[in-house]
Amino acid sequence: MKCLLSLLLLCHSLPGFAAESAIPRPLELQPDIDFWIQVYTGISTDAGFVHDQRDLRVVYQTLQFATGTTPPQRQALVDDARKRYQDVLLYLAGGGEPRDAEEQRVRDLWPAASAERLAAAVDDVRFQLGQSDRFREGLQRAGTWEPHIAQTLAGMGLPPEIAALPHVESSFNPAAYSKVGAAGLWQFMRSTGRRYLRIDATVDERMDPFRATEAAAQLLSYNYRVLGTWPLALTAYNHGAAGMRRARDQMGTDDIVRIVREYSSPSFGFASRNFYVSFLAALTVESDPDRYFSELTPAPEARFQEVQLSAEAPMSAVERATGVPRAELRALNPALLATVWNGARPVPRGYRLRLPAAGETWSSELLARRIGSAPPPPTLTLDRGSYYVVQRGDTLEGISKQTGVPLANLLALNTLRDQNFVYEGQRLQLAVAGGAATAPAAVRAAAAVAVGEASAESARAAAPAASEPVSAAQAAEHGPALVPGTAMSVTTDAVDYSVQADERIRVAAAETLGHYADWLGLSAARLRELNQLSFGAPVLIGRMLKLDFSRVDRMQFEQRRRAYHQQLQAEYFAVNRITGTEVYVTRRGDSLWSVTQRNARVPVWLLQQYNPDVDFNALRAGTQIVLPRVEARPDV
Repeated sequence: MKCLLSLLLLCHSLPGFAAESAIPRPLELQPDIDFWIQVYTGISTDAGFVHDQRDLRVVYQTLQFATGTTPPQRQALVDDARKRYQDVLLYLAGGGEPRDAEEQRVRDLWPAASAERLAAAVDDVRFQLGQSDRFREGLQRAGTWEPHIAQTLAGMGLPPEIAALPHVESSFNPAAYSKVGAAGLWQFMRSTGRRYLRIDATVDERMDPFRATEAAAQLLSYNYRVLGTWPLALTAYNHGAAGMRRARDQMGTDDIVRIVREYSSPSFGFASRNFYVSFLAALTVESDPDRYFSELTPAPEARFQEVQLSAEAPMSAVERATGVPRAELRALNPALLATVWNGARPVPRGYRLRLPAAGETWSSELLARRIGSAPPPPTLTLDRGSYYVVQRGDTLEGISKQTGVPLANLLALNTLRDQNFVYEGQRLQLAVAGGAATAPAAVRAAAAVAVGEASAESARAAAPAASEPVSAAQAAEHGPALVPGTAMSVTTDAVDYSVQADERIRVAAAETLGHYADWLGLSAARLRELNQLSFGAPVLIGRMLKLDFSRVDRMQFEQRRRAYHQQLQAEYFAVNRITGTEVYVTRRGDSLWSVTQRNARVPVWLLQQYNPDVDFNALRAGTQIVLPRVEARPDV
């Protein structure tokens, strides 16, 4: 009994352990967790592991990159190392005996492996860049937002351990922006973020750690509702809810160990397989940071006051009314885009403006009065021709040639970060006060940075997605995710739009026989005949339908089907957003129509996404249905 008590006390003292934790840590996955702990704490972005991507216990070599080694040189070192170990594995798989100590060491890494297993390992030699420097920085940055994250998770009843997820997604960098388009602390993709956040030409709330945290909590809550376990819900953050439902259904289990070890799918690659274990590793380190890093100084909690704007206002008027320097306003309001700061667009009505916590206490009414009574901005003395109004078809490069103003100056003078983004009617400043056509040295330097960032962004977009970073700079270019290649799933839709092996599909909401006929290049009559449907008989949601792929292959059909739903959802979330959920228990006589009428803004397809396992054709009294709360966007 005494031994058992000692064991329990020991377990409670281990980092990340909780007797009733909703976040399980299977012992079978511990070697994988240990690997990622080493990635996060043992080696920096100037080193990396050459390892087997299936069995993370097998690490062939730790590569160290000398200071000053260029990215191509580093890539060559990685390629050479991979080729060297692939050759050794091929030799051993062919029955060769180790010829030296190095080959013996490799053979000892696979003590019980057959020749077939060694041959399979040839294609699994992979390189993983270290992350300890980035993880350390993330631990220090996290203090700014940890209280809000903890409060948000608690308010929605989510496990507190989820607060470690930004370490995996962004190293707690709120300005992180990946080449695949994921942005902010929680790395929201644009299409997913628009379900919960404002994202347009004026505001991008993905860049606001506070609003993005609230959106991430909603998304994770949704994942858990449709998947039922936190290992699956967290993995769905990367692989999508539909993808994880498909994995669960094909494997016949929700056991994360079996899914990680045995599930096979072209889209379930290294990043998806390792998402949950890398999260557990980040949680372990975050739970006991002093064990892994010395002299950590967490950033202080962010302090501010929020005031909702009752009417739109130029940023110059806000600056004059509040007396807060623009640089401080910009730091407090990262969701406002360059179009607001350069005066092209006003701060929109309804925006929750952040102001310093110290000083005057603000209210919406007081701020509106001050903005209304603020004196007009001083008129700058600008030479004639100091502005250019963008015409249809203009490019910034073309405007630069036409006006003779260097591209770097145009970017700096107009606070532009992307040289490819100008719009018709935009007013571009061409000179500083006094008529100087050349910006000051400080402005030129800032412009050079902007041009460099724009070029880097273009390069990132053109780079092959499958390549692995081998330096700190390349790691940043690949995006902030600590598992290279990870990003939030493009969609949160839990509905599976794929075709089953027997060439059947399950009918989804907002689909008709006419849709299927168009996507297949057939007539609706052919589909009715194939499925023995009488003329006029409706196609019911959830019904299995046989298809004819004589004119269009399955992949084309799936692409057209998904594109239709993506467009449908994009149009909907352009004018609506989800603010939460509620549970409705059906009564006798309820139908799909009566349930949707409880909130007329909720379409049937969105109701199906939140309740993918409910048979809406045969509702029974007492069925629990999750209803998303939806409201019209205040900005449209």
